[in-house]
Amino acid sequence: MKFNLSFFKSALTLAAIFLLASNANAQFLKKLGKAAERAAERTVERRVEQETAEKTDQALDSIFEPGAKGSNKRQNPVPNTSPSPDSQDHQTDQDSKSKQTNGSPPSSSNDPESLSVYSKFDFVPGDAPLFVDDFSHEFVGDFPSRWNTNAGGDLVNIEGHENKWLKLLPGSRSFYIPDITNLPDEFTLEFDVVGSGIDKKTSSHSYLGITVVDNNTFEKGQNWGKVEYSFCQFIERGFVIENNISGKRGFYNETQADVRSTVKQKHRVSIAVNGQRFRLWLNESKYVDVPRLLPQGIKMQGIKFMLRGIDTDKESIYISNIKIAKGGVDLRRKLLADGKISTNGILFDSGSANIQPQSMGIIRQIYQVLQQDDSINLKIVGHTDGDGDDGANMALSEKRAEAVKDALVNIYNVSSKKLSVAGKGESEPVGDNNTPDGKALNRRVEFIKQ
Repeated sequence: MKFNLSFFKSALTLAAIFLLASNANAQFLKKLGKAAERAAERTVERRVEQETAEKTDQALDSIFEPGAKGSNKRQNPVPNTSPSPDSQDHQTDQDSKSKQTNGSPPSSSNDPESLSVYSKFDFVPGDAPLFVDDFSHEFVGDFPSRWNTNAGGDLVNIEGHENKWLKLLPGSRSFYIPDITNLPDEFTLEFDVVGSGIDKKTSSHSYLGITVVDNNTFEKGQNWGKVEYSFCQFIERGFVIENNISGKRGFYNETQADVRSTVKQKHRVSIAVNGQRFRLWLNESKYVDVPRLLPQGIKMQGIKFMLRGIDTDKESIYISNIKIAKGGVDLRRKLLADGKISTNGILFDSGSANIQPQSMGIIRQIYQVLQQDDSINLKIVGHTDGDGDDGANMALSEKRAEAVKDALVNIYNVSSKKLSVAGKGESEPVGDNNTPDGKALNRRVEFIKQ
């Protein structure tokens, strides 16, 4: 009855507003004629719709969020957008400064308890970086130089989070496009997301979308596949999955999943594209696995980010630590066939040997190889990029190899006698240490059959 009475009061209030507006403007409307009358009526309708939406939100909150009465003020943490003391200096690379440049969920250590949460995580990142951007060489307040947009947005610092972050602006035709074309058939995409002001009032239409499309312009394209995930908190929304083939919709579907607690925190989005297949993980959990989302035989040319349904006065969505890499294929078969694999998908905290939990997908595959063939012994070799002191990098690379060995032993119960480690530091580069993409290539771990 409480809800019905509240709704009834709301209806009376709206009726009063409409009557007052109508009486006050009656003479005015007669003079203005039909065109002006229609315009005034539209203004009244908009006010009525706004009042109705506010009352409906309150009613829904009383249903979906019991006990959520009291103050309606949002606790919206305002990010620190002012430059930090050293923001005018380019941040150095992951191996030379104690900052996380690849992003991770809150827990990031070699503690077996922490890593074991990801022990069944089956995402395997690509092993040939195509586009890597943590905005470390950009300036706060600028739009990043390796991106394009038709919506605006700038880089900010966020209190409590490392690196710089790109603030996305919502819009039905607003796109954020990294500078990459001619996507391979097999590739992976990873990035971190932080939201501020996300609470029980966040719209049920709030979604962040990722589209793989046949162009890298602001045109919608004829062939594409898209997945969006929701930031709504008062009901379980989940994901929207949609594709377009030769200019016509292939399918549209909404799948429910409770990701509310995940999206309120900093989270990692991991996407694997293998031909037509599209898979998506939030942190360690896989939520989307569609075998034929992308059209067959069509070359995909770009990736587009899009945000919708966010109240820009109260809510903000930021992304950072973006990595697009060729590959993401099954490393188990490659190791068995070639006797050796090299991957930069095993990530570490900056300047340390702490494994970032999302790296467990690769370590899990190494464990599966050892489990299948008990006769195999492996040598684990760590490599760093060229930033920092040579001796420090040599020691760091060996510690990282040792950390991978410890994860195999402590998480998957692999015998330590089957594993040996070595560190090569920066002595064997495979990429240009003067570029972010080249540095990402050089930060790698090798597994060699003995």
